[in-house]
Amino acid sequence: MSRVSDNSRATQAEQMSTAYGFEQVAEGQKQGKVNDVFHSVARRYDLMNDFMSVGVHRIWKNVMVTKAAPSKKQPWASLDVAGGTGDIAFRIVDASNKNAHVTVLDINASMLEVGRDRAIKKGLGDNIDFVEANAEELPFEDNMFDVYTVAFGIRNVPRMDHALAEAHRVLKPGGQFLCLEFSEVDVPMLDKFYDLWSFNAIPPIGKAVTGDAESYQYLVESIRKFPNQESFANLVRDAGFSRVDYRNMTGGIAALHSGWKI
Repeated sequence: MSRVSDNSRATQAEQMSTAYGFEQVAEGQKQGKVNDVFHSVARRYDLMNDFMSVGVHRIWKNVMVTKAAPSKKQPWASLDVAGGTGDIAFRIVDASNKNAHVTVLDINASMLEVGRDRAIKKGLGDNIDFVEANAEELPFEDNMFDVYTVAFGIRNVPRMDHALAEAHRVLKPGGQFLCLEFSEVDVPMLDKFYDLWSFNAIPPIGKAVTGDAESYQYLVESIRKFPNQESFANLVRDAGFSRVDYRNMTGGIAALHSGWKI
């Protein structure tokens, strides 16, 4: 069977459910292919984020954690989805002076293994739980968390609309949804440079660092396929969130989306 390719940017959640990068796959096949990607890159995932963003992802993540505003005094719980290596969770715990409790949820056991190892080395085992589960069917009761975060992971969820609905369900009334994701560049010339960097540099760097160029070809294609800022904001609204907004960072290379459960 010939490979069906589509490099147009998605505007609806269902368009992402069968998009494995630019490749169109059968319903239900995307999750397994994405799992293979993250099993392959787990040990070097955070290092490759440095290469993919030239280190700027650290600043973007700090901005998200600042907006989350973890409490340093009151009981405060957050859920970090698709955050297996713990990068966001560690920042939240540090920002709360070790008061916050973070549940890290990821569907990929290899990513979670990296996160658990890092948490032990950092002495943060009491502040962080690691849960293997699907973002489309969260194993939590309603109204449990003060903040839901997901950084560079929502585009890998096949049924994004289900994941967003689940985010709304598990947040407490007054809880905040925060999603950091690569997005559509809105600065002339930067968009051309970013395309050149993404498609010509990142897969070869991925090959050199992780031994896997194909997974990084998928990752850069998935960035281009992901809905732009306005389209994704509409999906967040459709999930029931209020006061939905986004902030472009570094010319729209990334965007921080937010919404509230009112």
